[in-house]
Amino acid sequence: MTKKQIIGKIILYIVLILLAIGMLVPFAWMISASLKAEKDVFAFPIQWIPTNPKWSNYVKIWKKVPLLIGFRNTIVITVVATTLQVITSSFAAYAFAKLTFKGRDTIFLAYVMTIAIPWQVYMVPQFIMIKNMGLTDSLVGLILMQSFTATGVFLMRQFYIGIPNELLEAARIDGLSEYGIWAKIMLPLSKAAIATLIIQGFVFEWNDFMGPLIYLSSSNKKTVQLMLRMFNTQYSSNYALIMAAATVSLIPVFVLFIFLQRYFVQGIAAAGIKG
Repeated sequence: MTKKQIIGKIILYIVLILLAIGMLVPFAWMISASLKAEKDVFAFPIQWIPTNPKWSNYVKIWKKVPLLIGFRNTIVITVVATTLQVITSSFAAYAFAKLTFKGRDTIFLAYVMTIAIPWQVYMVPQFIMIKNMGLTDSLVGLILMQSFTATGVFLMRQFYIGIPNELLEAARIDGLSEYGIWAKIMLPLSKAAIATLIIQGFVFEWNDFMGPLIYLSSSNKKTVQLMLRMFNTQYSSNYALIMAAATVSLIPVFVLFIFLQRYFVQGIAAAGIKG
């Protein structure tokens, strides 16, 4: 490696480190503010590590609004919808990648093109359809709307393309059905893509605000994001408690990413290089 390349790599790492720090600073401030008294949140200069941490803030937030109900509803929606996304996306991806039928590539292209259509375009007809099905103010309605994802199909298909067709032919000769090949060969070899899809689906569902806001009206069916909005409305001046509630809401996503992050980069890279 030449001296010029070494200097270029050093500069690149410095820029990446600075960008990472810039993205982490708001989260550090949020955690710091959640452990302060209300009057100290906006004190200047910023005291990043509070002298007397107010751990009681994390106790108070559960008593102010029914956050526990929000967590329960969000977990149900997120886990079920993400599981259905993995199943439906992997099924469709297998067909588009490994099966031959008339119009396969055209159908796949048309399906993937829906990624470019903003949700606001079909928001009203979707609401009318869900209303006619009697699924408004229902967790089932939200789950059904998020059970299919064109992004997931694209991701899984790109990964499936890299699996040798000879392996599938050998399995067919041994008597495995297409469902057996999907379950016993394709899924076990696609852990990186599945982990990536789970992270993407989980994060989207967990942070979704507009969907629950439009479809859910009962207090006992609201999600954690709606509970945070309710908390912000009722206690808009107490930023310490607001930051504590926001910190708690991030924990499930953070934990999931910690467990699956080693597959995440591999899955994204694989989807990008396989055509």
